[in-house]
Amino acid sequence: MTVNVKNIYCVGRNYAQHAKELNNAVPESPLVFTKTTHALVEANGQEVILPGNFGRMHYEAEFVIHIARQYEPGIKIDDLIDKMAIGIDFTLRDLQDDLRQKGYPWVLAKGFLNSAVISPWYPFEGLTVSSEKDFSLVKNGQEVQRGNIKDMIFDLPVVTEYIAKHLGLGAGDIVFTGTPEGVGPVSDGDQFIYNWGEKQIGSSIIRLSI
Repeated sequence: MTVNVKNIYCVGRNYAQHAKELNNAVPESPLVFTKTTHALVEANGQEVILPGNFGRMHYEAEFVIHIARQYEPGIKIDDLIDKMAIGIDFTLRDLQDDLRQKGYPWVLAKGFLNSAVISPWYPFEGLTVSSEKDFSLVKNGQEVQRGNIKDMIFDLPVVTEYIAKHLGLGAGDIVFTGTPEGVGPVSDGDQFIYNWGEKQIGSSIIRLSI
């Protein structure tokens, strides 16, 4: 990973249809959680080792942004973001459900080793142009997710302002901005291809450890 990364922020339930498919309420403000930097892996065609002994694991494709500078109130989003990628927020769903029922934090279900896999970074094309392109995820040759940032419940200006206000946001931070509908299970040997528009920009093969 050639780009310096300081903090990994993630936004949950940021697409209405995804919240609906998991029978979750649509949040009234951004639902933010974090992953450790140990979770980050670049999707450059290699195998990614993930835990296979904690029940169901789901893929969640997301538009990922890289922050170029310290957040300042009123800053334009095109000045705040310098790079983008397509990533997968891997989730241990059974473990997450168990932790949520107990009222515990999600970190073990969301922040485990190699749980944040992203394509190589590309220059951010600006909010307007990026809203004109879909991102998609192909699993074993079949498209399983397609989304567009214009469909987010909380758009990029709202998300970045919220994170900056409550947690801080500066150069080197990255944000997984939420997943559209179509999340599903992960099996050993699954191949994932990450697309931006009609272009493939990353791929990975999953290996589940016992």
